[in-house]
Amino acid sequence: MSLLTGVGARPVGAPGSDKAERRDRRRWLPYLLLLPGAAWLFLFFVVPTIQLGATSLYDPSGSVTAGYAMTWEFSNYPDAIAYAWPQILRSFSYAAIATVIGIVIGYPLAYAIAQKAGRWKNLLLVCVVAPMFTSFLVRTLAWKTILSDNGWLVGFLRDIGLLGDDGRLLATPAAVILGLTYNFLPFLVLPLYASLERLDYRLIEAAGDLYASPTRTFFKVTLPLSMPGLVAGTLLFFIPAVGDYINAALLGNTNTNMVGNVVNSAFLSRQEPPQGAALSFLLMAIILAIVFAYVRRSGTDEVV
Repeated sequence: MSLLTGVGARPVGAPGSDKAERRDRRRWLPYLLLLPGAAWLFLFFVVPTIQLGATSLYDPSGSVTAGYAMTWEFSNYPDAIAYAWPQILRSFSYAAIATVIGIVIGYPLAYAIAQKAGRWKNLLLVCVVAPMFTSFLVRTLAWKTILSDNGWLVGFLRDIGLLGDDGRLLATPAAVILGLTYNFLPFLVLPLYASLERLDYRLIEAAGDLYASPTRTFFKVTLPLSMPGLVAGTLLFFIPAVGDYINAALLGNTNTNMVGNVVNSAFLSRQEPPQGAALSFLLMAIILAIVFAYVRRSGTDEVV
């Protein structure tokens, strides 16, 4: 009877049990690989965001030295809008104009690199990315020199009559928009390039064989197929441009301040953290709403 009972029993360490253990380890391996990234996001994104949300509800009558009491002051949000609504509108208008200019410049550039550059493709990509090897601040300071009243660009525009004798570019809205366009253009070009580089050129040739004009081919073939890259590029351009304050601080004046400048002064100059935190949360909420509407309107959920 004991011999029959032992038939079919699997001893410990048998090949079947080892396979089961390996399967269990493989099942948990992806979660273990995600753990460092999840911990990083939790510590340096989730926790600061929660703290920022709590700060936005502090009693604004407190002070940095005496501290702030948590009084759930939801009125901080409408007060922040009433205080900074011109800067909020200016931020979105500047970012939108810069994004449109970036698309006008970046789309042909990305298309040329992806489809026409040939052996020069890698060199042109390096030229697009190379400015990012220098710090954001240094690049903006370089533009301040280029746009200065004594710079060659202003002198040239005065000579050809596009600027008056006392005309200037620095400390104007145009300077801020130019700075935004220059600094964030690579974020638009690279996703567009990635999308256009995968474009099957035979589809364009087929459209020509069917007597489609170049304009019709672009709007019916090239643009729809490159839409994921265009959506990703515009988002990567527009979102940081809205929250930027360095270009407005260095290339503009007090009349060109953006919401980022107000947030910066609320935390560092005026010592009003509740207002700065409320403006930050409002900015995030507005941007998220715009992103969802834009992705839905563009007709694609695929982002490169």
